[in-house]
Amino acid sequence: MSPDANQPKGQAQAHSHHHLSPARGLDVDPLLDDPQTRIIVCCGSGGVGKTTTAAALGLRAAERGRKVVVLTIDPARRLAQSMGIDSLDNTPRRVKGVEGAGELHAMMLDMKRTFDEIVEAHADPERAAAILGNPFYQSLSAGFAGTQEYMAMEKLGQLRAKDEWDLIVVDTPPSRSALDFLDAPKRLGSFLDGKLIRVLLAPAKVGGRAGMKFLNVGMSMMTGALGKLLGGQLLKDVQTFVAAMDSMFGGFRTRADATYKLLQAPGTAFLVVAAPERDALREAAYFVERLAAEDMPLAGLVLNRVHGSGADRLSAERALAAAENLEESRIVDQEGGKAGLRNSPDTYGSSESPASEPAAKPEAEAAEEGSPATMDPAPANPTDQLTAGLLRLHADRMQLLSREQRTRDRFTALHPEVAVAEVAALPGDVHDLVGLRDIGNRLATGRPELPAPGA
Repeated sequence: MSPDANQPKGQAQAHSHHHLSPARGLDVDPLLDDPQTRIIVCCGSGGVGKTTTAAALGLRAAERGRKVVVLTIDPARRLAQSMGIDSLDNTPRRVKGVEGAGELHAMMLDMKRTFDEIVEAHADPERAAAILGNPFYQSLSAGFAGTQEYMAMEKLGQLRAKDEWDLIVVDTPPSRSALDFLDAPKRLGSFLDGKLIRVLLAPAKVGGRAGMKFLNVGMSMMTGALGKLLGGQLLKDVQTFVAAMDSMFGGFRTRADATYKLLQAPGTAFLVVAAPERDALREAAYFVERLAAEDMPLAGLVLNRVHGSGADRLSAERALAAAENLEESRIVDQEGGKAGLRNSPDTYGSSESPASEPAAKPEAEAAEEGSPATMDPAPANPTDQLTAGLLRLHADRMQLLSREQRTRDRFTALHPEVAVAEVAALPGDVHDLVGLRDIGNRLATGRPELPAPGA
């Protein structure tokens, strides 16, 4: 077969390592350009590049003419650094250096400040001051389980209600499980509207002496038990907090439900972000299934840190075999011109000297002439050493590609309906707009890590 006939096959083999052939590709630009797309939620497990993906999408959308705000909950503040901003806070800050007609703003969720804003917006100044100064409230707003996720939903609702931005890109909170973003707000809303809160709130809601007298008996028993469990001072703080928040409790669950419905609306798109690793893609598969169960619009999967090679026609096995041959030749070949010994059938397993060799010389003469029997192994050829090392590195790379391909294939076999965009692994962290722009280009075009042969 002619070389020309082989070329398409080789290109197809190289291409298969860069892209998921079984899955349809995710077209990012139409999603960003569509004026009906108002919210993009980047979700997934921790450490898969959600923050970078959210920032890159926001920058690309802005440079294509939209007014964008990126809401991050990432405590590492990488987003601010990559956008050239000293720090981010609860107020959107405009990013300089954006090319094109659009605007890019960025902000970082301040969990406690967002909670404070809710209190200040829904309580009169005197009651707001009592709540903000309450020790239990301060603990709740600073780190109660689910508070961060709930406040992210609150902030998203606030941003959408302002209708100031064409597009809101949300980087979901880092957590042990990606599902926390959907579950935690409901849990906190249920707690704030739950039975314990109602019991603690009951004395303020029951009118009349008879009711209060009857209730006080039960309440004294319960508060006594809770006092022993929680400690008297904490219980008092909770009761004071509950009394001050009386008029606000219904609103927490209402707003959480409203934002939840906003996430189900047609103008919202979820992008599940993962790396080509077993645990990350397993979490992504769970999230895809959960989004389908909750009737939330999934746009596709962004697969970050995908490795590729421009020499993938050389398999790991062949590379390792070639490296071993080079290393063995250093041991067998003692001086120039002896390569034939290694390949002679009589060299191995025969007690007789090859016919072409002269008779054995006396030991002293052999030693004098530098016989291999007494010589040290020849020094390693630097070129051979370097080549063998490179071949082994290539073999490691090809084995990594194979593992990633198997992991991706398992995901696409389970969810063939999910569109996929791949982003090649980069040699370092993204730390400026140029890097974010490059990520956005890779997301939109599916550009492989290395150009295909002949490109």
